[in-house]
Amino acid sequence: MQEVLSVRGVSKAYPGVTALEDVSLSLRPGEIRAICGENGAGKSTFVKILMGIVQPDSGSIDINGQTQVVRGPQQAQSMGLGLVAQELSLAPHLSILDNIWLGSAEVPFLHRRASFRVRAKQALETLGLTDWDLDRPVSSLTVGQRQLIEIARLLARDARVLILDEPTATLSDADIERILGILKGLRTQGRSIIYITHRLGEVFELCDSITVLRNGQHVATQPVSETTREGLVEMMLGRSFEDMYPKAPAHADQSVRVVVEGLDVPGTLNKFSMTAPRGRIVCIAGQIGSGANMVTRALAGLVPSATGSVTVDGRPMRLGSVPHAVARNVLFVSDDRAAEGLFPQMTVLDNLIATRLDASARMGVLSWPALRRMAASLAERVGVDRHRLKSQSIALSGGNQQKLLFGRALASADAGVLLMNEPTRGIDVGARAEIYRIMRELCDLGSTLIMTSSDLEEVVGIADIVITLYRGNVVARYEDEAIAMSSILADITHPTQAVA
Repeated sequence: MQEVLSVRGVSKAYPGVTALEDVSLSLRPGEIRAICGENGAGKSTFVKILMGIVQPDSGSIDINGQTQVVRGPQQAQSMGLGLVAQELSLAPHLSILDNIWLGSAEVPFLHRRASFRVRAKQALETLGLTDWDLDRPVSSLTVGQRQLIEIARLLARDARVLILDEPTATLSDADIERILGILKGLRTQGRSIIYITHRLGEVFELCDSITVLRNGQHVATQPVSETTREGLVEMMLGRSFEDMYPKAPAHADQSVRVVVEGLDVPGTLNKFSMTAPRGRIVCIAGQIGSGANMVTRALAGLVPSATGSVTVDGRPMRLGSVPHAVARNVLFVSDDRAAEGLFPQMTVLDNLIATRLDASARMGVLSWPALRRMAASLAERVGVDRHRLKSQSIALSGGNQQKLLFGRALASADAGVLLMNEPTRGIDVGARAEIYRIMRELCDLGSTLIMTSSDLEEVVGIADIVITLYRGNVVARYEDEAIAMSSILADITHPTQAVA
């Protein structure tokens, strides 16, 4: 069978950095190929070369058996390649129809709207979306529905090779299941897919083969059927899978740090209760809409309607008040780094010291030498290059941005309570290992970590205590050796036992 895409010996270097070195890949019709690797492994550069956004220094690209020089995205379109980037490229105030054809090389100045309408309708029908109104504005769609429009855009242009970069990173479980089902259907039509994701479970559910990149080099390409999760992580990291999740100390402090009784958020959370010991990681596991993330937000003082009783170190903490939570040394790391975590336009230094200005001030005057020393020390502890202290935080990778938030928590003078929603969302495997190391370091210092996560592998790997939620109600609590993925999955999807 002739390969629909063949990349041979592609290399790309920038001043001081080799982004890709002699990378090759071939793709058959109807094949779904995962490309896995940490941030900086070369995945983005590889995709940009395929789409003509970046020109390689050496190597060749064959499409349907013919060597091609791809000069830009529109030429890539004409050759049957299409990209759904990690950041959606839709215009919210335009209609579904206009968004499907937005940026198409086929659309002339005076285009044939009736013909394009028929083709757009056919693309949606291919995805099983037979009842969608083409004139509906995209702003009225959910994030999952918008992702489907991105895929429909490629089908309307008859893309034979679809390149999907983190297509499910911000989707609910239901939307993810729908997207994966659609992609499986496209495979049966003979369309080929290059699938880039940090969600390893999706690789094993969806893909036929895996290509692993590390430090710009091709590590391996092999069938999914011959790959284990542990083996894949080791290829990506270049070290043992066991290094991913640092072990909890054998004799951890069991003194109770946080007590929550009858926490209630109308319509979301029903009489939630728990205890969280000092130096332990407690994970509240549940699907989107289960109320799991509402627990951490309520404890952070971010939910005015929350009621119930909370004590920290034996002292009561008032709900609905962020200042009161901070006064009890209860800190929050949001799953939305850009909107609720970082000051994106400010420097790395500013972000690290934002909550500790008082520690380096006398009579209200800041000591910048002291602040710089503090920021440099924190950057080193969380694995951020101290030479980037003057860089804007928005210029950092997702993993390094998350490290800044942990660095800010480490800056606290006393071990406190750290609340986290999806602490590794959108972060590659290598950066995750660093985040888990930092989490254990915080525990070793006496902090209590309360987190939510939709990644069951992460829940089982890092948590000391797991509390499962289903539709706002507690299902069960597991601790240490009792934590098992099968039990957690059953609890959060279709619990058989009565929920409280």
